[in-house]
Amino acid sequence: MAASDRLSALLVRRLSKGSLGSCPELMMQFRHTRENLDRFIPNRSAMDFDFAHYMLNEGRTGKENKKGAVSSLSKEAYLKLLAETFNMNRTRILAFKNKPPTPVELIPHQFYSSVHQSKPSKPLRHIPQSSEKTLAAPDIIDDYCLNLIDWGSNNVLALALENTVYLWDASNGSASELVTVDDEDGPVTSVSWAADGQHIAIGLNSSSVQLWDSTANRLLRTLKGGHQSRVGSLDWKNHILTTGGRDGKIINNDVRVRSHIVATFAGHQQEVCGLKWSSSGQQLASGGNDNLLYIWDRSMASMDSRSQWLHKLEDHSAAVRALAWCPFQRNLLVSGGGGSDCCIKFWDTHTGACLDSVDTGSQVCALLWNRNERELLSSHGSMQNQLTLWKYPSLVRIAELTGHTSRVLFMDQSPDGRTVVTAAGDETLRFWNAFGTPEVKKDAPKAEQHGPFSHIRQIR
Repeated sequence: MAASDRLSALLVRRLSKGSLGSCPELMMQFRHTRENLDRFIPNRSAMDFDFAHYMLNEGRTGKENKKGAVSSLSKEAYLKLLAETFNMNRTRILAFKNKPPTPVELIPHQFYSSVHQSKPSKPLRHIPQSSEKTLAAPDIIDDYCLNLIDWGSNNVLALALENTVYLWDASNGSASELVTVDDEDGPVTSVSWAADGQHIAIGLNSSSVQLWDSTANRLLRTLKGGHQSRVGSLDWKNHILTTGGRDGKIINNDVRVRSHIVATFAGHQQEVCGLKWSSSGQQLASGGNDNLLYIWDRSMASMDSRSQWLHKLEDHSAAVRALAWCPFQRNLLVSGGGGSDCCIKFWDTHTGACLDSVDTGSQVCALLWNRNERELLSSHGSMQNQLTLWKYPSLVRIAELTGHTSRVLFMDQSPDGRTVVTAAGDETLRFWNAFGTPEVKKDAPKAEQHGPFSHIRQIR
């Protein structure tokens, strides 16, 4: 039985006999002792059991024998040396705590500092609040359903002013006149460059479409018979030119063949205001003055069917003109509504679901994705006639650019994605550094080919 337990039992027996009744101080001391009793639990891992056994047996016997007999000097010296060698001169047998172990570095210090060092944050891009350049655009038509500017891959901007199409070369700032159409055909209602940067399509108020070779300054052909009224929307997909008219029809024209009409998309009841092919060329988005947004699938187009759409989206409450396919996320389309809608909506064109919507507070005229950052630029009418830069997907406003005094109907970007051009009813063209200078990515070194035909450099 432990000493503390024997003491407790003894006090209890005395208490039962009444020996403590006349001693309240001892009673209080007893209670205090009982409340604070504890046991010491030795740390076995810190004990030397062999040394403890020696000290309890041989060590004590040795000390008693020293009192009765005198050992030789050599034996005493030997025992002293033995005790020092095996650390037998310790007086403590039990150990209740040991020194903390030396910490082990799982990651070397030189690597630890580099791993935990905070990643250098990307510096905030400076976005100029005013335009870099302003050009005059006299007699530009202020019409929500027309598309009068297009910046081609050849770095030449096409601009339609009344009956004339001008070409402005951004590389040297020179301007030239491509064509002036007759009054019976004009005014020009849309322009669109082909991907090669050489050929350009021109939609006319007379319902026909002209194809021009900009290099030779020559009319190649005129597409007729497809529409009954003006052609305000154009977009290319390889050799297919898609046209949208005031008659609500959308037509695919193969410009290589004589019978150019190869497919039609029927759905809109009013004028087609916007047309955009996806980057894959599989889906076509169209917005109309009937407040409808359609998603068409290329494989569903035909000459006879009247309902080939993939999705008919009716969430907008005003005309839909602004359309832009996301360059970094497949099947993501953004659309903008007119004056009584003022919303930018994000769509999953695979399912037809509306992923998000933001009320801008003003008419949405045009939309552009930043090709180098996850940003979206919108141009607006009424109130401020501003450009608004949005962060995606948070839809936080990064900047608002002002300068136009009329609604900013038309907007496009340079081939490198750096410069944005806008045209408005105030008869000015403005150039903005809204997207910044894209980072130049170093080309990865080409790996050497070691296949079975790696020694063949060219097949003649």
